[in-house]
Amino acid sequence: MTTPSDYTPPKVWRLTPGTGGKFANINRPVSGATHDKALPVGRHPLQLYSLGTPNGQKVTLLLEELLAAGHAGAEYDAWLIAIHEGEQFGSGFVELNPNSKIPALLDRSATTPIRVFESGAILVYLAEKFGAFLPPEPALRAETLSWLFWQMGSAPFLGGGFGHFYAYAPMKIEYAIDRYAMETKRQLDVLDKRLAANEYVAGDRYTIADMTIFPWYGGMALGWLYDAADFLGVHEYAHVRRWATQLLARPAVQRGRIVNRTTGAPHEQLRERHDASDFETRTADELGSR
Repeated sequence: MTTPSDYTPPKVWRLTPGTGGKFANINRPVSGATHDKALPVGRHPLQLYSLGTPNGQKVTLLLEELLAAGHAGAEYDAWLIAIHEGEQFGSGFVELNPNSKIPALLDRSATTPIRVFESGAILVYLAEKFGAFLPPEPALRAETLSWLFWQMGSAPFLGGGFGHFYAYAPMKIEYAIDRYAMETKRQLDVLDKRLAANEYVAGDRYTIADMTIFPWYGGMALGWLYDAADFLGVHEYAHVRRWATQLLARPAVQRGRIVNRTTGAPHEQLRERHDASDFETRTADELGSR
């Protein structure tokens, strides 16, 4: 290992300008709104405010799967929240999610609109609302929720840990990269061993556990995240790769993973979604400009 830096933490931490590297313009040690901005509202009862990151994709995967399963009430408007421009700190979004993180959902189907924030909470809320993708049997329900919360607790090590220090940090820190690479590979091994004996994460049924894990660990196994597939040796996790490829073949997954996307190939981007026809009606000019 290379020689450690001579940095010594101060007695009291203070924000240093530029702290946060690539995200220094939006990171800050306090919460709350920075500007007044109302959220747009579409015609559907479900209003989603998000970005097509792995966390955002979880919810659009479920919404598209619900619609594919015939739940017409799951029609939704998906509004883009450009987090690199600080739109998550607008007053309307902060009112919906005081933690200023995407995704956030507003369900206007009730007499009093219901807000839901945190991706895992949104998945459970929608699965219970429509009675789908969350098994009612106690043992299967517990298994599904256990794996869903496994992802919620594990992904920060993959994203905020490994992804940040490997891809985004202003300097390469060997200790940090090694620490989080080791933990990411351990998590992939946990998932690979589970999928060696089961078709889906919770067992023999496709559930919200698969939908919450796929954008992160499926994305890593398929080489989509941080340009780190070779570094992490994702080819070693054959069962994760089998499962991820199987899920990617689902039309609803293909639709859900491009909603609110602003990166990647043009055909993988749909900045906003307000109707099922939005997937088909994009013109060549619109695709090229996204």
